[in-house]
Amino acid sequence: MLLRMIETFLRRHEMPPTTFGRASVRDPRLVFDLRGGREPGERIKRRVEHFMNTYRRSSGQ
Repeated sequence: MLLRMIETFLRRHEMPPTTFGRASVRDPRLVFDLRGGREPGERIKRRVEHFMNTYRRSSGQ
């Protein structure tokens, strides 16, 4: 479920997976690892969800 939400976010914001991982949890491999089957802990889930819920493009959106 988390990976599906991340994939949607990446498409919507045209953001590379490495940028997302680095900005949300300081792990540029996060999305690749999730795609490979990594199960994130609760803390990572909360940080990722918080990032997606509060993200604003610098262009003013």
